[in-house]
Amino acid sequence: MTTKSSASSSTSTIAILGCGWLGLPLAQALVADGYTVNGSTTTPTQLLTLRDAGIRPYLLRLGPEFSQIDADSLHAMLHEADVLVLNVPPRAAAAGAYPALLRPVGAAVAACGVRHVLFVSSTGVYPDEPRAMREADALSSPDAPSDLLRAEGQFTPRRGQWLTTVVRLGGLIGPERPPGRFLAGRHELKQGSAPVNLIHLDDCVGLLRHIIQEKVWGYTFNACAAHHPARRDFYPAAAAHLGLEAPTFCNEIMTASGKTIDTTLLRQTTAYRFRHDDLVAALAYC
Repeated sequence: MTTKSSASSSTSTIAILGCGWLGLPLAQALVADGYTVNGSTTTPTQLLTLRDAGIRPYLLRLGPEFSQIDADSLHAMLHEADVLVLNVPPRAAAAGAYPALLRPVGAAVAACGVRHVLFVSSTGVYPDEPRAMREADALSSPDAPSDLLRAEGQFTPRRGQWLTTVVRLGGLIGPERPPGRFLAGRHELKQGSAPVNLIHLDDCVGLLRHIIQEKVWGYTFNACAAHHPARRDFYPAAAAHLGLEAPTFCNEIMTASGKTIDTTLLRQTTAYRFRHDDLVAALAYC
């Protein structure tokens, strides 16, 4: 693992693969910090949006349709970049195909001499068991989704090549993703006592930006709010905040259910302070 260092010696060029709901505001924040930012999109109409935001735009698609044109665009985007933010969600791939989807990226990282990879992953790597999940639990669980872990493993820090930090984000909330819509109007839902593990867009951007600025490389972190209300308490309140019909939950025996994402390592290792640790208060910012 590497040590943290001052943001004053910041890198000059950052490539963000995936400038969507999370990647675009992150890119905009980094541009405002003075970085040169290269960003990719799969949508031709978004190229102008990226350019107008001060981002160098690149059009490329991963997956079965990945072409030589896409490969050339990927290499051009990574040329002279010191950091790659890999922000391609697993849902972009068919079941079991996520590692293969990212394989060309790993090859391009090596070929272009990128020194640091910030892999945006998911707490979906953990089994749904009623206990606290720490970073090592994904590696020790036979039930963990192997495609996510294999994809992370493809970017394991390599001596003499690059260093990686993996950030496993909880459920994403924020503008255009208000949690009140997630379950509104649904009835007889199960796992009402299961804890909620969510993170606001502001904290996604703030945390990833902090890792880049402070050069916190060589770690795997869980990232979500410290507040873990029960589903039966949180989602009716979230729906009411939007004026929507509240969901209802089954009258199950009140036994422990659902995983709780433990973010102790992140909070002890970095100086980042969450803006939205209280999820009920965060509803006003969604």
